Amino acid sequence: MKAELWYIGKTAFGYLDEGMAIYEKRLGHYLSFSTTLVPDIKNAGSLNPEQLKQKEGEAVFSKLKKDDFIVLLDERGKQLTSVEFSAFMEQRLQMGSRRLVFLIGGAWGFSEELYQRADFKLSLSKMTFSHQMVRLFFLEQLYRAMTILRGENYHNE
Repeated sequence: MKAELWYIGKTAFGYLDEGMAIYEKRLGHYLSFSTTLVPDIKNAGSLNPEQLKQKEGEAVFSKLKKDDFIVLLDERGKQLTSVEFSAFMEQRLQMGSRRLVFLIGGAWGFSEELYQRADFKLSLSKMTFSHQMVRLFFLEQLYRAMTILRGENYHNE
């Protein structure tokens, strides 16, 4: 199985790109992994939030495959501990050839169609984080999950 992190729009801060690159490189030791930038919507400033979510959703759907397992990173999703998330990853990785796509939406979240298509919704916290910072936080948690599965000394519990 291949795991991917998709996110909408460029990362505006270099320090986030640097942190993301560190964890992307580390993840390559554990699984087939990549990130995908879904480009910003043109003329986004002229759209209301619902229209923008709709256009972003259409851009995501154009890249999805029928059998992809989609996980929305959403503040209203299910909260898991790091150990629970590692168990989730273990289960998903045993499922075979499907692509596991983690999706971070734009500033306004996801279209209703994406919510309907999602196979799982995951929340990193009850707090709200910027959609750009979540990229780094999630990559670190995915790396942590993989080290837990391997019994490595990264996660302390």
